[in-house]
Amino acid sequence: MLWKKLVQFGKGFFERKEESTSTDMPLGTTMHNIEITRGRGGQLARAAGAVAKLIAKEGKSATLRLPSGEVRLVSQNCLATVGQVGNVGVNQKSLGRAGSKCWLGKRPVVRGVVMNPVDHPHGGGEGKAPIGRKKPTTPWGYP
Repeated sequence: MLWKKLVQFGKGFFERKEESTSTDMPLGTTMHNIEITRGRGGQLARAAGAVAKLIAKEGKSATLRLPSGEVRLVSQNCLATVGQVGNVGVNQKSLGRAGSKCWLGKRPVVRGVVMNPVDHPHGGGEGKAPIGRKKPTTPWGYP
């Protein structure tokens, strides 16, 4: 489904398409699925909820701020899709039960205090014993 809409910016109009080059886009445009090399397909800002911002244009290159915070130069001829990737709340979805996590390959999270002393610095003791050290530590003994 291709949609077109004229969006006013500065002194002119920008024709909004599903995919276009950064030469057609005004500064500050948010985009995703950005090509690094023309014709290779989108390689940047493709994860759920990801968005990159066009911050500058000089000569034949455009400067983008990627979701990681990295500032990167790409050719202005490279295609990009305007807007943000959907499915933003994919990580907030509750899986509901342990079996659902198991299907995704997620291992159980076990507290250090219920382990044996050989497995974790917090382990050991009789019953619900405290940590036994002045400060909590990582599984490798670092504070």
